[in-house]
Amino acid sequence: MNNFTPKIRAFCCHYTSQQMCAENAEQIIAEGFPDNVAIVRLPCTGTLQESAILKAFEEGVDGVYVVGCPVDKCHNLLGSQRAAKKVLAVKKALEELTVDTGRVEMFHLERGYHPEFIAVAREMNNRVATLGPSPFAGERK
Repeated sequence: MNNFTPKIRAFCCHYTSQQMCAENAEQIIAEGFPDNVAIVRLPCTGTLQESAILKAFEEGVDGVYVVGCPVDKCHNLLGSQRAAKKVLAVKKALEELTVDTGRVEMFHLERGYHPEFIAVAREMNNRVATLGPSPFAGERK
């Protein structure tokens, strides 16, 4: 399992730090952002549905995380709070399926380019690499 590289999907608010990162992908990879993390930009993480997170697992990802605005500074008022509740609902669903809930996480980050965006990507990469392949992923090719 030492050679396992997880597939990770990050759903990110347009207004948080990934806005800069999405435009400068080569730069953030050079700074340590794992290249196995696929970013999906959203106008607001509050628009993210639980079904989209679960679909990511069905499509073979090993871990999912959501990056939204700070709880009290959401550009769309309560969007990041709604997203956090949806992530919690997915965690509960995973728990019912006896799947480690660490495969999905919510992070609240300030706007603008900063190292925390890279740090949470690395944290999720390390966490999911330790957990191993998703039980939903099927056989790896």
